[in-house]
Amino acid sequence: MKRLYAATAALALSITPLAADEISDAIENALQAYQDGDNAYALEELKFAQQLLAALKRDELSQFLPEAPDGWTREISDDMAAGLAMIGGGSGAEAEYDNGSENFTITFIADSPMVMSMGAMIGNPALGGKPIRVGRAKFAEQDGDLMGLVANRVLVQASGADTETMLEVIKTIDMKGLGSFGQ
Repeated sequence: MKRLYAATAALALSITPLAADEISDAIENALQAYQDGDNAYALEELKFAQQLLAALKRDELSQFLPEAPDGWTREISDDMAAGLAMIGGGSGAEAEYDNGSENFTITFIADSPMVMSMGAMIGNPALGGKPIRVGRAKFAEQDGDLMGLVANRVLVQASGADTETMLEVIKTIDMKGLGSFGQ
């Protein structure tokens, strides 16, 4: 009897197509539109799939934003995409930390052309920044703000509170995971 149920379940699974997600649907719709000669709709669906993939990557990047320290709250923002489009693209995540009397923001920008050019600037004494090491990542403090580069692809910025408070939160970031996210 158990074999009959197992065989029936296996047959049902092989007959029933797996439910596709929104991204797969958009890509398949684009391909079908292209095959039908509707290039305008194919482009529209590809752009939609690209937006969905960007949101997925943003959500993945947001997982590396550190938890709020005791006595603080953390609010993750969803408003990074527009700003990133103006600087050449990439992925971004941002959170604001608040304890009722102070607040600060931590921002991640990944895989952006702007990030690649920042590496030489971070910690360069000629530019006025004080070099700081957080694990294997190189950071700089300048005018109370912190900026660091993780794995030469993720820019980490913190601003708004005293340097020591922000640095203690930054030290809790999984730098290794952040540097390899999405790969």
